[in-house]
Amino acid sequence: MSPNTKKPENISVLYTLSLQPRRRRALPAPERLAHHTITPSMIEPVELLLVEDNPNDVELTLHTLKKNNITNRVKVARDGAEALEFLFQTAYNAEQLPRVVLLDLKLPKVNGIEVLGKLKSDERTKSMPVVALTSSREERDLMLCYELGVNSYIVKPVDFAQFNDSIRQLGLYWLLLNQRPDASRPASLP
Repeated sequence: MSPNTKKPENISVLYTLSLQPRRRRALPAPERLAHHTITPSMIEPVELLLVEDNPNDVELTLHTLKKNNITNRVKVARDGAEALEFLFQTAYNAEQLPRVVLLDLKLPKVNGIEVLGKLKSDERTKSMPVVALTSSREERDLMLCYELGVNSYIVKPVDFAQFNDSIRQLGLYWLLLNQRPDASRPASLP
């Protein structure tokens, strides 16, 4: 990085943008943008929200997803507060919610268990799949996550190849095989 290059304020934007397919169309001039309103329906929805504070795990996860052509619409949140802010801003438009959340438990600001509890107790987000992807082998964490409604609990493998394979399988299952209900249409019980 040259001394004149400014580091982005929000690294998750950098990861999201770096994984987007490159488009060849020209951007409109700034003066023409002033007359346009950007609405939520104009923004491509995020397929996967990765909530992880360890930069090495973020980089490895993104690399594995990209290498296996699993998804290119990933949002990275570095702490629980950022994840909640993103999810509850997009929860007003159910189509904008991610297809799955990969959630570390040991996070700064708001821990992963608190994030999980808030997601599963809110009507707008409770059906969204959440996978705990954590280094915690504590039985208490495992039990609490399932009590709160986690969809899966996976302990991160320490071995590079096993971690890589775990992320590949997670992405394939939750993004390609798993069927989610339409969150905008309430289910009616008989």
